[in-house]
Amino acid sequence: MDRERVRRLLEGVQQGDVSLDDALERIARLPFVDVPGARVDTHRALRAGLPEVIYAPGKTPDQIADIVRAIRDAGQDVLATRVESDVAGHVAERVGAGDYDEKSRLLWYGPAEPPLLGKGTIAIICAGTSDLPVASEAAGVARRFGNKVEVLTDVGVAGLHRLLASSDVLRSARVLIAVAGMEGALPSVVGGLVDKPVIAVPTSVGYGAAFGGVAALLGMLTSCASNVTVVNIDNGFGAAYVATLINRL
Repeated sequence: MDRERVRRLLEGVQQGDVSLDDALERIARLPFVDVPGARVDTHRALRAGLPEVIYAPGKTPDQIADIVRAIRDAGQDVLATRVESDVAGHVAERVGAGDYDEKSRLLWYGPAEPPLLGKGTIAIICAGTSDLPVASEAAGVARRFGNKVEVLTDVGVAGLHRLLASSDVLRSARVLIAVAGMEGALPSVVGGLVDKPVIAVPTSVGYGAAFGGVAALLGMLTSCASNVTVVNIDNGFGAAYVATLINRL
């Protein structure tokens, strides 16, 4: 159940196409569905504007398939993150094939081109090729949530001219997501070039002193660019989620 479905239901009542009792029955259904090992929130889109998303790690393939089926049966699109290819194959055998991208590890059941709901463009700025899996997750989630997305790849601070060559993309974006590992300097540079919110995503890319992304995280948290905020290490999903909410304001 999401806002658009509730709106259509109420319009149906208003126009006499849906009886009051039928409308009450549809709305009165439990806002969650119990499946083995999970209680699936089917009213999250109604409350929060975005539906429940499945985080795959720690769940068995059968559990993921059960949750996918429950969300689909509720008439909603389904997005699962951090899905390995063998798990995606198992889920496809159980509930039918979805749209799976191995680089971003996203599994999607929904329209190939979701309707655009964002007011502008979300720009994904990826520092290096090694950061692409996280940047791809952010881009894929943002697209599935109804945003126009522009992606700049391999534009880290080691070759700043590569970033500056795309200043038109930076300046025209409504929200920017900067993805970087190593020392995590990219978001500060991007933040100093634009007058929009920049969501920084530290990645676990880097040699020993990078401490699995902690160095990048701390660098981004101490950024001197005041329009930069930070999500957790490798959390492309979280960055895209927040960027989507900003882009709908």
